[in-house]
Amino acid sequence: MPRLPTTHTMEGMKLRILSYNIHKGFTSLNRDFVLNQIRAALRASGADVLFLQEVLGHAHDHLSEDELSIQFEYLADEFWSHYAYGKNAVYHEGHHGNAILSRYPITRWSNTALSDGPCEARGVLKARVQIPGLGREVLLANTHLGLTQRGRDHQVGALVEDLRAEAETSWVLVGDFNDWNRRISPRIERELGAEEAFKALHGRYPVTFPSLWPLLSLDRVFLHNINPLTAEVLWRSPWKSLSDHLPLLVEVELGAA
Repeated sequence: MPRLPTTHTMEGMKLRILSYNIHKGFTSLNRDFVLNQIRAALRASGADVLFLQEVLGHAHDHLSEDELSIQFEYLADEFWSHYAYGKNAVYHEGHHGNAILSRYPITRWSNTALSDGPCEARGVLKARVQIPGLGREVLLANTHLGLTQRGRDHQVGALVEDLRAEAETSWVLVGDFNDWNRRISPRIERELGAEEAFKALHGRYPVTFPSLWPLLSLDRVFLHNINPLTAEVLWRSPWKSLSDHLPLLVEVELGAA
């Protein structure tokens, strides 16, 4: 399926964004390696920007083809010609982290550590994109927070401090927040003046995990100075059989400068 073009409206520009924890290219319980199927599904989504978590930046223990060990490049291919990768977890076999893939030029990017110790290496990847005709840059931020409440509390504190300086900027903060008990999301909304796209449109946070039988709400798309238009959890085939998370697809409107 050809990718859908970003559209313009009288008010501004529509942008399709997708957030997905790809589980390093494996299905639930690590049964099968399905990165090629994930790439095909991502292409069919028509997304302008991808926010991916648990992306292998390098691995040499179980992948037979060299190109598959740099997953963000393999997934980007010719569809998303601009990308950034933030390395967080480093181990003997390689490393993984977060990636942002964009149809539009990334003017600069940075990866900031959020954790206060080596046990949970977490970070936030930030990239500024220049969208033709918009007249200003948009900040894209991608993160994957920790498994413990104490760790998430610390990481959100660092994240809030980092984004406070962007009060006048239009930004998107996306990722796997592991916020199953909904404790840190209200803090982000309150302290950063943001709204979660799915909640704003449907009155609740999205349920995305586990993919085969979704029960927990882990993934979020927060918006600041950006209007949400649509938000959905992609739960139909083939998504239920890829990764252990379901992706979020959100369409937003970016007001002209």
